[in-house]
Amino acid sequence: MKYRKKPVVIEAFQYSDDMGSHTSVIPVWFTKACLSGVVRSNPDGKTFIKTLEGLMEVSSGDWIIKGIKDELYPCKPEIFAATYEPVAEAGV
Repeated sequence: MKYRKKPVVIEAFQYSDDMGSHTSVIPVWFTKACLSGVVRSNPDGKTFIKTLEGLMEVSSGDWIIKGIKDELYPCKPEIFAATYEPVAEAGV
């Protein structure tokens, strides 16, 4: 038997090592995740996200995805591009 993935609209943004200089593009939900400890950096400057699968490192250029249950996880740019496409927002 074959299955098709249900179409689900997600929120995401592309992470960059210099996010501090572009705070206007950081979503509120990501900032809250940083403040709550879901997203954290180590002394070496590496960033990690606590995911349902465990701690995952985030690299510059990765997309940070907010899932359907508000879980966060990083996604490599090539996987993101092959899996997701932009959705027009109502009223825009």
